[in-house]
Amino acid sequence: MKTFIAATDFSKEADNAVEYACFAAAIFDTDVLLFNAYHIPLHVSNARLPATVFNELMEKNEWLLKEKAEELSRKYSIKVRYETRFSQVDEEIEKIFAEYDAEIVIMGTAPDSLGQELFGNTTTSLIMQHKLPVLAIPPGVKYKPVRKILFAVDFLRGVNIRILERIRLYARAAAAEVEVFHVQRKLRSIDEDLQQSAIDNIDSGLKDVSHTYKNIESERVIDEIQNEIKQIDADLLIMVPQRYGFWKSIVHRSKTRVMASQTEIPLLSIPIGTEV
Repeated sequence: MKTFIAATDFSKEADNAVEYACFAAAIFDTDVLLFNAYHIPLHVSNARLPATVFNELMEKNEWLLKEKAEELSRKYSIKVRYETRFSQVDEEIEKIFAEYDAEIVIMGTAPDSLGQELFGNTTTSLIMQHKLPVLAIPPGVKYKPVRKILFAVDFLRGVNIRILERIRLYARAAAAEVEVFHVQRKLRSIDEDLQQSAIDNIDSGLKDVSHTYKNIESERVIDEIQNEIKQIDADLLIMVPQRYGFWKSIVHRSKTRVMASQTEIPLLSIPIGTEV
């Protein structure tokens, strides 16, 4: 596999995600890039502080990253590089992803809260704004082998072949089973030919991966996904984020974004347009 990018702001949740990334990298025989982006708050920058203050902040971040990279490299016997940029994470992440030919971005999620559900945080914003695969690690979750994957998808919308290929590669690498889980809203008629076409497409995309299907009727999509995670004892949730304009997002809210703030297992977001 290619490089894992572990984005960090030195918080407890970020440190946990970094440890997860390094453990996974050791298993899959790849390396890790510790990435930190920082910026000066507007009220501070308006104070016209001398350039030495900004230089000191950069030097401190580089020192912290260097120390952490060396510690993790020794602990997991992997190559751990580091990079810090004076910018916002979402402004630099695509450049970093391309520069390091990365496989995935791994980030921690903050504890669930009303504010996070409404407006998101850095991780959920990254999921919704960029066409990059993001693995969101809930607080306190440690790495363990992935044996059961729950792929929650509205397969009647159609599933991009590139997304299926990526899921196939992940499932094969982990020797995991996949359950394709679809929550059908009540009173919604289903074209049987369309449904069979969608299933045929998924069967083809996951051709050499053990997979099953489950389709239920409910208006409570998030609750049903959470219940299914517990019922099959899933180790990983995979979702494809649907993007809405600002006003529509107030009403709809992305199910992927909400799940990223509520799930108790790692969530892998694979947006449409992701390269294999």
